[in-house]
Amino acid sequence: MGTCTSKPPKPNPYAPQNQPVNDLPDPTQTPKSPLPKPKQSPFFPFYTPSPAYLFKKSPSTESAAANSTPTPLRIFKKPFPPPSPAKHIRAVLRRRELGKKKKKAAIPEEGECESEDATGLDLDKRFGFSKEFTSRLELGQEVGRGHFGYTCSAKFKKGDRKGQQVAVKVIPKSKMTTAIAIEDVRREVKILRALTGHNNLVQFHDAFEDFDNVYIVMELCEGGELLDRILSRGGKYSEDDAKGVLVQILNVVAFCHLQGVVHRDLKPENFLYTSKDENSQLKVIDFGLSDFVRPDERLNDIVGSAYYVAPEVLHRSYSTEADVWSIGVIAYILLCGSRPFWARTESGIFRAVLKADPSFDEAPWPSLSPEAKDFVKRLLNKDPRKRMTAVQALSHPWIRNHNDVKVPLDILIFRLVKAYMRSSSLRRAALRALSKTLSVDELYYLKEQFALLEPNQSGSITLENFRMALMKNATDAMKDSRIPDFLSSLNALQYRRMDFEEFCAAAVSVHQLEALDNWEQRARSAYELFDKDGNRAIVIEELASELGLGPSIPVHAVLNDWIRHTDGKLSFHGFVKLLHGMSSRTMAKVQ
Repeated sequence: MGTCTSKPPKPNPYAPQNQPVNDLPDPTQTPKSPLPKPKQSPFFPFYTPSPAYLFKKSPSTESAAANSTPTPLRIFKKPFPPPSPAKHIRAVLRRRELGKKKKKAAIPEEGECESEDATGLDLDKRFGFSKEFTSRLELGQEVGRGHFGYTCSAKFKKGDRKGQQVAVKVIPKSKMTTAIAIEDVRREVKILRALTGHNNLVQFHDAFEDFDNVYIVMELCEGGELLDRILSRGGKYSEDDAKGVLVQILNVVAFCHLQGVVHRDLKPENFLYTSKDENSQLKVIDFGLSDFVRPDERLNDIVGSAYYVAPEVLHRSYSTEADVWSIGVIAYILLCGSRPFWARTESGIFRAVLKADPSFDEAPWPSLSPEAKDFVKRLLNKDPRKRMTAVQALSHPWIRNHNDVKVPLDILIFRLVKAYMRSSSLRRAALRALSKTLSVDELYYLKEQFALLEPNQSGSITLENFRMALMKNATDAMKDSRIPDFLSSLNALQYRRMDFEEFCAAAVSVHQLEALDNWEQRARSAYELFDKDGNRAIVIEELASELGLGPSIPVHAVLNDWIRHTDGKLSFHGFVKLLHGMSSRTMAKVQ
C-alpha cells in the first residue's frame, strides 16, 4: 500500500464470468491477458492475486462465503506434478497469518521455527515515534486501502507546513500480530527516513503513533498509479513514451541500489504520478517490503508480487538484481500491453517465472526495434549474474540517448573491482585480454563509470577516488547497509593506481558477456590475445596456487583439462574457466 490517490479499481471487462477457481488452465488458451486492476489476495496479501480473484460471484455465493471459513490454501491445490515451486512460499506466508489464527495445517519448513508470536500477545508495539499526530495533522478522506492498513489525505494544522496537503499511511497496531510485522513497519520508516534527495522518490515527512495506529506521513501524489495510465492507454505505449517511464524508474532504482536498499515490490501500482499532467513526475512508493543489503550479501525472504517476482527470489537467494527483473516485467508490459508470465493461480505464475520464456514473436514485437527487444531480454534473463543492472540499463543503446539520460554510479563496479583485486595475476591477464574485445557500446558504460570516479590529471584512480565517489552519493541509508565498510575490501588500491585500461579489465562482467550471442567468438578472440601476450607454460600445482585451491582439493582431477598437454600452456577451456574464477560451487563438488 502506498500514498495512492487514484480512483478505486474498475471492474475487469476481460475476466471470464462464473469460472471456478480450481479449474486447470485451458491448454489452448493464450498465456497473455489484458491488464485488469489487481486486488489483494484474501489469503496472501504479499502477492498480486491471479485473475481468478476478479471473477464475479452471485449474491448467494457471496453471502455463503461471508458466513463460512474458506478452505486454507485451496487456490494452491496442485493440479499436476511436479510439485509447485510455491511450496516454501506458502509455508513462509502461512506463518505470517498465524498471528490471527493458529492453523494446525501450517507445517514449517525444515530448520525454521513454527511458534513465532502466534497469538500476537506480549509484543512491544512502541516505536518511539511522536504522539502528536492529532495536534499536528487533520485527517481527510481515505484514498487507498491495503491488507495492513489504508491511506488517507491530510493537511498540517500548524508549523512551517500549515495547510500543506499530504498523504498518511495508517497502519493499525492490531494487525501487527507478529514480531516480523512490527519489524517490517519499523524498517519501512527507517528506510524512508534514510533515503532522501531523489526526484523520483516519494518524500517522507514524519512518522507518528498512538495506542491504536502508526501514521506515516508522506508526499501526496494526486496523479494516480502508473497502472491506471497503462489501462487508460489500452496497455500500449510507443517506444519513446515507454522510454520516458523507464528512465525515471531505472534512475530511482539505481539510486536505491547504490544506497544498499532493495525495494522487493516494484510494480506499476507502486509508482504514482505527482499530478494528472501527462508529463508529471513519477514517484516510487511503498517500502513496506524493502530491506538493506550489502553488495556481497544474499537475501532469502520470499516477498513481492507474483507477476513481478524474480526467479531467484523463489529460490530464496537474491539481491538487488531481483528489482531489475521486476523492471523488465514492467518494460514488457509497457511495450506490448500484456504480461510476460501469466497463469490462473499464483503457483502457476511461479512455475512460469521459473520455467517459461517470454514471447517476442507475437504482435507488436515484430514491429518494435531490435534494440527494444534486446533491452527487455537482458532485463528478463533468469540468471541474475547475466542480468543488466539498473545503471547498465540506462547505458543501453535503446535508452541512453533519451532526453540526455545521465548515467549514475553503479554499485556493481565496487563488487567487480573487489573480485579483480583478489584475483591471481594469471586471471587478471585473462581479464585484460577479454576487455580488449569490448564493443563501443560496452565501453560507453565503463567510460561513464570511470568518469564518475573522477580520475586525476594522469588519468588514473586510487582507493580515495572510490571513497569520494561513494560519499558524494551517500545518504543515511548507506550507513545502515554498511556499504562504506565494503571499501575495506579495496585496500590493495591504497598503494597503487589504476588506469582506464586496467579499470576495464577489473569492471568487465564475464557472466553478462557470456549471455550475449557472440560470446563464443569473443572468447576465442580474447584467448588468441592472451595466448600471444600472456600465456606461458604452467604446471598444475602452480595453477592451483594461482587459484588459491587448498591442499585438500584433488587439483589434478580438477585442473588437468585446463592445460594443453603439448606445451603446458593454458587451453581455451582453461582460459574460459579462469575468466570465471574458481567458484565455491566448483570447490564444493571436488572436496
